[in-house]
Amino acid sequence: MRVLGIDPGLTRCGVGVVEGMPGRPGKLIGYTVVRSDPDEDISQRLLHLDRTLATLVEQYKPESVAVERVFSQHNARTVMGTAQASGVAILAGARAGLPVRTYTPSEVKAAVTGSGTADKAQVTAMVTRLLKLSAPPKPADAADAIAIAICHIWRGGTRALQQAAVAAAAARRSSR
Repeated sequence: MRVLGIDPGLTRCGVGVVEGMPGRPGKLIGYTVVRSDPDEDISQRLLHLDRTLATLVEQYKPESVAVERVFSQHNARTVMGTAQASGVAILAGARAGLPVRTYTPSEVKAAVTGSGTADKAQVTAMVTRLLKLSAPPKPADAADAIAIAICHIWRGGTRALQQAAVAAAAARRSSR
């Protein structure tokens, strides 16, 4: 399974592509950070993000997209920009006809570190270790996006396999 993980942000949007199967180490395919100028008009920043994500979906050909769910922050301006970027990220997957799942930050942290309260350094260290990378992915937005992709492979991938098994068993029962 190839997953495009997205850590949404308006100024810095992390994108990571990981290939793998539930319960097994994955392989890092690529990562980047989509940047936009905070002084630029919001419509142009969102358009840039939309076009770049569409290009990355086309380039990496993921089977699904995983996006970190926006959570409440103290700075309303920051959360608004993150929410707008999240909408663009979800739309990029939907527009490509891909399944899209969202995960809370604590779900992602728990999936890759075993603790939903892990800090960014712990997440980066585990991403580096899990994917057997020679150096940690930088900046942290990229490492977070990679962690989101790993989370989806391990959690969402397992869910998809379970649903497929249930559907296959139901089909076998109905054909008898």
